[in-house]
Amino acid sequence: MDIKREIAIEFQEYVQIFPAIGITGPRQVGKTTLAKQMQGQKEFLYLDLERRADRDKLKSDPAFFLSQFSDRSVILDEIQFMPELFAELRGIIDADRRPGRFVILGSASPDILKGSSETLAGRIGYLQLTPFTLQEVDNQQELWLRGGFPLSYLANSIKTSAAWRRNFISTYIQRDLGLLGLQTEVQVMERFWRILASAQGNLQNAENLGRSLGVSRPTITRFIDFLEAAFMIRVLRPWFRNTGKRLVKSPKIYLRDSGILHSLLNLETYDALINHVQVGSSWEGFVIEQIINCAGRDIQAWFYRTQQGAECDLILEKNGKVSAAIEIKLGTDPNASKGFRISMEDTGAAHGYIIGHGEETYKIDENITVTNLPHFLKNFLHS
Repeated sequence: MDIKREIAIEFQEYVQIFPAIGITGPRQVGKTTLAKQMQGQKEFLYLDLERRADRDKLKSDPAFFLSQFSDRSVILDEIQFMPELFAELRGIIDADRRPGRFVILGSASPDILKGSSETLAGRIGYLQLTPFTLQEVDNQQELWLRGGFPLSYLANSIKTSAAWRRNFISTYIQRDLGLLGLQTEVQVMERFWRILASAQGNLQNAENLGRSLGVSRPTITRFIDFLEAAFMIRVLRPWFRNTGKRLVKSPKIYLRDSGILHSLLNLETYDALINHVQVGSSWEGFVIEQIINCAGRDIQAWFYRTQQGAECDLILEKNGKVSAAIEIKLGTDPNASKGFRISMEDTGAAHGYIIGHGEETYKIDENITVTNLPHFLKNFLHS
């Protein structure tokens, strides 16, 4: 199945503007495949910096080696294995600022991303490649169950998809996290991921998590910060303005990919998922992730909750104004809760949406619309 990625158009625009284009995202999400496809028929040099042989080519004199290929684009994959290259690339680019010279790929840690942005400021444009979104594939049930990692979604059977995800989780915890720079005991990290899965969508409580794992609160904070920067978890922060109300200040934590969540919960089939106690939190996380990934960088996402119980699952803010308040429901119940209406009033939301599983879209109030996820993404997200 040939799936056109949404960032392909942006990539082509960036190639005309920046000497270097950085594509970030989780491992196994298709960054290498995308970069090679986007080069089309043009010649390019591909270097996989996870391979010692390719690192050795650049070790002693990167400028000399790369100067031999000045007539083609250079793809530098897994850049986190040679972060010192960023300083060398600055000089190479400054000597020849033609756009599209380098495509840099990485599942980078926070420190590497920060360092590269500072070193190559004005020379590089970053794009983030997410797992598949509902704007790229049309089977919502399969995407929710399997998640959006290409080899999971495109697997030829449910069992093959589940096996790929189990192996991905195991490899990521046992090997990849260490390579990305997070050193910890494998058993502790395995338990941490399963605790996160069982608490999908809950408020972050580092002290309780630390107590469950037998580690300190700062250690839990370090885990969360790292996994957020590695694109594996979503830390959804609370919307805050001086409303005069006591607001919840802790963020909510979600595993970003629903397929990874379901593997950690041992949910292999759709029937198992739909009958599981956490089906609601799974659906909530899936909808939130789809909306944020499709929203664009000019939209900020939050949730809203007061100590008195008024709550909204997702707040979308653009140019300092709340454009949408969203309540996520698994069923087709069209009723807006009192807490949701209060949230809309508190935040000054221009419109409210209740996103469920129904097929129809209709208004239940002048500024509250009942709809489904595909219709919201297509017709309301950017309105």
